[in-house]
Amino acid sequence: MSDHDKDDDVEGRVRLDKWLWAARFYKTRGLAAEEIAKGRIEVNGQPAKASREVRLGDLIAIRQPQQPRTVSVKGLSTVRGPAPVAQQLYEETAESLARRAQLAEQRRFGSEPAQAIEQGRPTKRDRRRLADWERWSASADTPPRGRG
Repeated sequence: MSDHDKDDDVEGRVRLDKWLWAARFYKTRGLAAEEIAKGRIEVNGQPAKASREVRLGDLIAIRQPQQPRTVSVKGLSTVRGPAPVAQQLYEETAESLARRAQLAEQRRFGSEPAQAIEQGRPTKRDRRRLADWERWSASADTPPRGRG
């Protein structure tokens, strides 16, 4: 009996980091385990460990910077397949979908950070003037050397 056969025999037992990787939330299991260790993943409202076993019906809260999600586990897999297959492993909750839509709306109508910069990046001439000003202002602040 090979290791692959053992995985098939143990129905309903998948590590959290492996499931997040198989469901395509993270590109590698290492990244998934890192996010779990940072406390950004909760299972059924409880902080989780990477070795925690995921079961059907579990609610997993994933805090990613741009897309926080809450998903319900609909299927288990230890292999990473194509995206359409991975999307069948979970179902996003209605509250999570509404919150993501609201965040997208805020980003769309929010201010652009680049718009806050009026002059833009300094030119070479501006940098030279600034360097000259720094040199002269610094020399005026320093006490004179000499007799003392």
